[in-house]
Amino acid sequence: MSLDKSKKTLINWDLVSVNPNDKNWNWKDLFCFWGVNIQSIIAFSLITSLYVIYDLNSSVVFIGTILGSLLVYFFSNLIGKPSQKFGLPFVVLLRSSLGFRGAKYFGLIRCLVGTFLFGIQTYFLSKAFGYLLRIFLFYLDPSLLDKEIFLIFFLGMNIIDWCAIIIAILLQAILFSNGMKLNKKIILYSAVSVYFGMILFFFTVLLSDVKSTTNSFYNLLSFENLIDANNLGPLITVIGTTFAYFSFVILSYGDFSRYVKNESELKKGNLSLLLNLIIFSFMALFIVSGVDSFLKQDPENLTRILTNPTDIIGKLDNLLITNLVLIFIIIASASTNLIANFIPSQYTLINFIPSSLSLKSSSIVITILSFLVGIFWLSYLSQIGILSFVDTFGAIFGPIFGVMVSDYYFIKKKNILNKDIYSMESNGTYYYSGGWHIKGVYSIIIGFIFSASTIWNSNLTFLQSFSWIIGAFIAATVYYLLARK
Repeated sequence: MSLDKSKKTLINWDLVSVNPNDKNWNWKDLFCFWGVNIQSIIAFSLITSLYVIYDLNSSVVFIGTILGSLLVYFFSNLIGKPSQKFGLPFVVLLRSSLGFRGAKYFGLIRCLVGTFLFGIQTYFLSKAFGYLLRIFLFYLDPSLLDKEIFLIFFLGMNIIDWCAIIIAILLQAILFSNGMKLNKKIILYSAVSVYFGMILFFFTVLLSDVKSTTNSFYNLLSFENLIDANNLGPLITVIGTTFAYFSFVILSYGDFSRYVKNESELKKGNLSLLLNLIIFSFMALFIVSGVDSFLKQDPENLTRILTNPTDIIGKLDNLLITNLVLIFIIIASASTNLIANFIPSQYTLINFIPSSLSLKSSSIVITILSFLVGIFWLSYLSQIGILSFVDTFGAIFGPIFGVMVSDYYFIKKKNILNKDIYSMESNGTYYYSGGWHIKGVYSIIIGFIFSASTIWNSNLTFLQSFSWIIGAFIAATVYYLLARK
């Protein structure tokens, strides 16, 4: 191949195989990785809602979440192994299945979805910064917040909100754009500190009234009628909901598994997802049920149970706890944003113009685009139902996964030619048809039709939680039938 030509188009130091000396992640690092994934306000509210709001048998919810996480474990191993073996990020590995141009444009979809969600998450992250700023101003002078300057709104935000969102976006951009070594430290620090914060919150709730809080938690547990045909539907729903929560992370999991020492550490680390789920669910459920038990001592709080951490601290008359929880919410939300949205967007954007972009420059592009999403989210984007379109674009991730797995395990028999994956020469292994692997593209489109139909066809919306798996299975099957010799 022509090295000069390929350098201008495909080779980028951020996309090349990981140096063996940098493959130093072990199962403990992956424990923190999965911990960060589950330590979010969304996960907190989702898990506790399944237990306390939807009137489901708690045993069914527990078993359903475990089975759902086992599915995540299985699929993460499938997509993580080739990246771990060859040290390649997701989007470079995609070149072997779709060709370098196919990976370029289909990878860009992952970038666009990730950048959009990064902007939305940043908006909600900025609310925590906004609460802290308001508390600080109130501490300085309670009358400050009544000043006219704080009553002027633009795009649904006042000056405090604007300061908060600027702080949130800049802080993330500065921290996240320095490469995986620093990002690894952020992931480790975040996982440990957030668990420490949850333990503090747990004991604060427990010691407030040991008898009342433990009884409230115990009353939520139900082990009766576990084996009942009526529980099958709810069980499947919980499994699908759990898997759907993690599905956005799975496709780009290779961006992280490429740094793992060996396959054994990868499997053990992925299995730690179950341990994270059990620990987090236990503490989250105890906090929610315990807080509810003493809030309901006030007749005004008898209407509903609170499952959102920000709603909970809003009801607690404890400034120290409020500040601490807000800080831990910021840490957890930012690190989740890093893993689920920022890093995948970085690599896929760099792959779109590998000769011109780096971690720094791609971070600037992502920051600007996500900032625009964040500032227009409340006033415009959230009003037009745009999340349905984001979900539709996200429905293509399952089919892409299916083609990659089918190609790697069944067509290429676990072999990747590392030198050719950076080549755009016509005699290169992954050149295919002008840089497009048409069979792979067809398979993704067919899988996408099925997965997207669960979003837009009202008769199939009950399958929406499984749209990712449906699309992956169909695309994998079609691709195998088309590509086998």
